[in-house]
Amino acid sequence: MSGQSVAEQYVDLLARAGVRRMYGVVGDSLNPVVDAVRRHGSLEWVQVRHEEVAAFAAGAEAQLTGRLAACAGSCGPGNLHLVNGLFDAHRSMAPVLALAAQIPSGEIGTGYFQETHPDRLFQECSHYSELISSPRQMPRVVQTAIQHAVGRRGVSVVALPGDVAAEDSPAGGAELATPLDRPTVRPADAELARLTELVDAAGKVTVFCGRGVEGAHAEVMAFAEKVKAPVGHALRGKEHIQYDNPYDVGMSGLLGYGAAYEAMHECDLLLLLGTDFPYTDFLPRHVRTVQVDVQPERLGRRTQLDFAVWGDVRETLRCLTPAVREKPSRRFLDRMLHRHAHALEGAVGAYTRDVGRHTPIHPEYVASVLDEEAADDAVFTVDTGMCCVWAARYLTPNGRRRILGSFVHGSMANALPQAIGAQFLDRSRQVVSLSGDGGFSMLMGDFLTLVHHGLPVKVVVFNNSSLGMVDLEMMVDGLPPHGTGYPHTDFAAIATAAGAHGIRVEKPAQVREALREAFAHDGPALVDVVTDPNALAIPPKITTEQVTGFALSATRTVLTGGVGRMVDLARANLRNVPRP
Repeated sequence: MSGQSVAEQYVDLLARAGVRRMYGVVGDSLNPVVDAVRRHGSLEWVQVRHEEVAAFAAGAEAQLTGRLAACAGSCGPGNLHLVNGLFDAHRSMAPVLALAAQIPSGEIGTGYFQETHPDRLFQECSHYSELISSPRQMPRVVQTAIQHAVGRRGVSVVALPGDVAAEDSPAGGAELATPLDRPTVRPADAELARLTELVDAAGKVTVFCGRGVEGAHAEVMAFAEKVKAPVGHALRGKEHIQYDNPYDVGMSGLLGYGAAYEAMHECDLLLLLGTDFPYTDFLPRHVRTVQVDVQPERLGRRTQLDFAVWGDVRETLRCLTPAVREKPSRRFLDRMLHRHAHALEGAVGAYTRDVGRHTPIHPEYVASVLDEEAADDAVFTVDTGMCCVWAARYLTPNGRRRILGSFVHGSMANALPQAIGAQFLDRSRQVVSLSGDGGFSMLMGDFLTLVHHGLPVKVVVFNNSSLGMVDLEMMVDGLPPHGTGYPHTDFAAIATAAGAHGIRVEKPAQVREALREAFAHDGPALVDVVTDPNALAIPPKITTEQVTGFALSATRTVLTGGVGRMVDLARANLRNVPRP
C-alpha cells in the first residue's frame, strides 16, 4: 500500500472491509478523501443534502446487511450534523464508520474557523473515536476503528484533518487482519443445566423475543412447541419472529396489541430472548424471569432476574431444547391463543367501520391497504411517532420483509434517510417510507436526493397536519395539545415540482389505486394521504392516571388496537388448537 496518500489509504481500507459507498456532503476539508473515492473505482460517493441523512442512510444499510457502512462530514458544522444519525446507528448496533474531517492540523486548539473536537464530541455515540494527527498513525487507527465497529456492532469515528489526508502515508505500515464475521456465543454447561432445571420446574412458560432472535426463528419455534409456550415480541423482534408462528400472542409495550402482556404476567417462567425491552412497567414483577442475551451488559438492567444467561439466542436454544422435558399440557398456550384472537377480532373493527365514507381517512386503513399492496420482500422504513403505531400493528412480516425505524433512539425524520440507504443497497427491491408529515418536512430537502440519484423509493406521507404522537403524550398528561399543529400542506405538489411522481389522496376509495400507481412508477414517488388527526392509539394496558389524562383532554378520539392480516394468523392458529 506504499505510494498512497493518507486519504487514498483510508478509502482503500474501507473497500477491503467491504464498504461500497460513502454517504456525505462535500467540503474543503473532505476534498482529498472525496477525490480518492472518485479515483478508487470500487467505492461510490453518495451526495446527500444533509449530513444527518448520510448517517441514517449508512445505518440503514448496515442494519440490512450486517456489514460495515460509511459516511462522512466536513469539518465543524459538517460533521456535527452526523451526530443524530450516528446516535441512532450506534443504539441500533449498526456497524458504521464515520469520517469527521477536521480543520488544518496546525490550527487545532487556536479557536480557528469552524473548529470543533470531533474525537471528543462523538465519544458518547461510538465505541471508538480518535484523531489522526500524523500519517504515521495509518493504517492502524483506521483498522482499529473498523474492528471496533464490526466486532462490537456500533459506530466508530475517525477525525482527519484535510492537510493530513493529503500527505503521503508511510510505506510498509502494518496491515492488521479485520475479521468481518461474528462468532457464536454458547453458554457454559453449568448455565445450561440450571436453565434446564428452571424450564422443567415451570408449569407455564412464556417466551418474549427481541431483535436478538434474528436468525433463530426455527429454534424459537422448536422450543415453544416442546414446552407449549406462547410467544410474544417487542417491536424490534416482530419482523424476525411473528411470521409462520403458531404460538404468536402479539406484542407488548407502548405500541402493543393482543395477549402478550397477559401471557407474560400469568406464566410461571418468563424467558426474555435477545431483548433489551426498555418499558419496565410492562414487565411482570412477581414472575420468575430468565434473560438470554449475547450482550452481557444488558442482562438484568431492565428487570430483576432469577437467572441470567450469556449467549446468543440460537446457540442457547440449540443446546437447551433437546435437554428440557416436553410439557404434556397445552392448556395455558391455548388459553392465550384464544385471548389473543379475541383481542384482535375486537380491535380490527376500528379501522374497517365506515372507512368507505370517513374523511379525513383513517390512517389504520391506509396502513392495512399498504400491507396488502406492498411487495412480499419490501423494506419498510418507519418514522417515529404514529407511523410506528401503524407499522407495528398493520405491517405483516413474512421472513422476507424488513422493517427499519429509530426504534431505540426515537428520532424524528428517520424514515426517508433510511429509505435512501436501503434503496442504494438494492435498486430492484421495493423500499417504502412510512413518513409522518412532521418527520418528512424536517428533512424534506433530501427528497431531492431520491430525484438526483433516480432512487425508486415510494414515500407514503400520513398527512394529519399535526405531531400526532405528541398530541397523545400531552393528552396522557391531561394537557390540551398545543404547538403540535401544522398548516395544510400539499406534499404531492411539492414532489411533482421536485421532479418526482406525486399523488394526492383525500378519499378512502382512492387509497388502493394511489398505492398501486406509486408502486408501478419507475422512479421516486410520493403518496400524500390526508389522514384523521384524531386517530390516536393507546397501549393494551394503561394506568388509571393515563386514563384520567385522556378524560381531561380528549373529546373525540379513536382508540385502536390493531391489525390487518395478523387477525388471519390468529384465526389460523386457533384452528390448530386441539378439540376436546
